[in-house]
Amino acid sequence: MEFTNLGRTGLTVSRICLGTMNFGPRTTEADSFAIMDRALEHGVNFFDTANVYGHKLGEGVTEQIIGRWFAQGGGRRDKVVLATKVYGRMGEWPNDRGLSARHIIRACEESLRRLGTDTIDLYQMHHISRETPWDEIWQAMEVLVAQGKVIYVGSSNFAGWHVAAAQESAARRGFLGLVSEQCLYNLVARGPELELIPAAEHYGVGIIPWSPLHGGLLGGVLRRVAAGEAKRAAEGRAAEDLITYRGSIESYEKLCADLGHEPGNVALAWLLSRPGVTAPIIGPRTMAQLDGAVEAVDIELDRATLAKLDELFPPQGKGGPAPEAWAW
Repeated sequence: MEFTNLGRTGLTVSRICLGTMNFGPRTTEADSFAIMDRALEHGVNFFDTANVYGHKLGEGVTEQIIGRWFAQGGGRRDKVVLATKVYGRMGEWPNDRGLSARHIIRACEESLRRLGTDTIDLYQMHHISRETPWDEIWQAMEVLVAQGKVIYVGSSNFAGWHVAAAQESAARRGFLGLVSEQCLYNLVARGPELELIPAAEHYGVGIIPWSPLHGGLLGGVLRRVAAGEAKRAAEGRAAEDLITYRGSIESYEKLCADLGHEPGNVALAWLLSRPGVTAPIIGPRTMAQLDGAVEAVDIELDRATLAKLDELFPPQGKGGPAPEAWAW
């Protein structure tokens, strides 16, 4: 496994981040335990979760599973850089969601209890809260950091200007502010290249892409559909995206076959080659998916392959950051 620093911090994380959203709803607790143990064997030390994961309002099912895994001992908690999130609805009352100071502090306490730990290494805002002033948000985060309950703060699903606003506000308070941004970024969804990633690089914020395979679209979907193995690709948004990008996906899967690599691993390797990216988040449902995904760190894509991927999945505008992507 390769390692890097998380954004501008001295924190060392693996270049693959283990996403846990499937733990509970789609992967049994026993299998989840086995996947987390195998992740450590592979050297993956960066785990991501959220208080809303588990599909049961207010229960934090996935956090509970991780907490019971930690409770087995064996140094599991000490080995893991643990990231979770706050924002989503955790109850029926109006203050059971969002980024008010009240909810941030209460949600943190509840996550700590479910996870069975004293400290969250990376506490991420799951979404922007347009109605909450940054001074209130940072005041709450400062309290949690001072208490030792949170070490670093990150964001998710922010726009570039949200990152800038957050960092400028934190700087005025003498606070470290954001160290990471978790965003939708992959070969199909290249919007972050325009403004978000340049802003993150400017402020020393590491990019942690979620859905690196775009819901399985970049994971050999056509082969799996032909074999009757890709149920999700035949439903809803995934089905619409497959129709839209089918020609590109056909060429992409052929390119991957010529390279001798699995399509999903090529998509991960492409992200690992991108400026500002710390670690894409993989969300394995099975041990085999985990074992396959970690191989991506050993794949180096040459210039010709990167150019071909740009042809198949063009960046927005003329490529690169805004405003040059669309202006002179």
